[in-house]
Amino acid sequence: MTDPFEDIPVRHDMQTVAFYNVENLFDLKNDKYKHDNDFLPGSIKNWTPKRYENKLRKLGYAISNIGRRETGKHPALVGLAEVENAVVIKDLISSKHLKNCNYDFVHFDSPDERGIDVALLYDRTAFKVLHSEVFSIPLTDLDGTPDYTRDILLISGNLDGEKVHVIVNHWSSRREGEKETEFKRIASSEKVGDIIKTLKNEDDHAKILVIGDFNDDPHSKSVARLVDDYGLYNTMETLRSFTRGSVKHRRQWFIFDQILISTNFFKSSKNEFEFFKANIFDEDFLKLFKGPYKGSPFRTYVGPKYKGGYSDHFPVYAILKK
Repeated sequence: MTDPFEDIPVRHDMQTVAFYNVENLFDLKNDKYKHDNDFLPGSIKNWTPKRYENKLRKLGYAISNIGRRETGKHPALVGLAEVENAVVIKDLISSKHLKNCNYDFVHFDSPDERGIDVALLYDRTAFKVLHSEVFSIPLTDLDGTPDYTRDILLISGNLDGEKVHVIVNHWSSRREGEKETEFKRIASSEKVGDIIKTLKNEDDHAKILVIGDFNDDPHSKSVARLVDDYGLYNTMETLRSFTRGSVKHRRQWFIFDQILISTNFFKSSKNEFEFFKANIFDEDFLKLFKGPYKGSPFRTYVGPKYKGGYSDHFPVYAILKK
């Protein structure tokens, strides 16, 4: 079987920035500070070494090919959501399909109740980290108890010699209802706004990428206000349709995974990156190929039932061109 991603000429004038919610990438050890009991050998989900290795291999194959059709190479930057810790990220970047990609990563443990974090993979030959920090979102549930969620991760660095700032997000879910939880995503949105303001105060021409699983669509208030108030462009805005999205819920498509960019990525200049295109990486191998959910993301689990797939989200990506 030939690999559809082989023999594509490498474009040295392009780089891919991607984001992927990898659906509960947990290791096999019990961490008493995290709700990881479902993801242990002998647990309800029977999370075994074989299943773990299978997931790492599959995610690695997916990540290594995001943007490859356009650029002929793996992505320079990949934001991740739903990773348990540094161990699983190390295992991921040393897995079969990523071990030759020169990936390193930025990750901080966050106080999230489910024990999942965000992180950034970067190709060391394309990106040099200058600064990284995390921002927490002080939230309380409706009953007044603290709600610990994922931190927002900021990484500043040089992408092929040009300074860019990447803000990685995984905002609060809609589990208790879209309207009931909206205030949590607005709080995260406001925090991102503060980060952008600080970056622009330091450098009026800061080039900024805001990537993540926002658990809201491009038209939702939390996301739209970033576009309206901070001069961002949502590269996913025009991709929304009834037949396509990054995640499917109750048979309906949503684009919760998005990449927003500062509008100076549209300024043309000889040796700086410009926005070229964006897309959902929804290749056939990431989809269910038969049955009533045909075309949906091929997941690792549905409830406690092991399916052996990749993730319940498709990755999204943007291509930058010099």
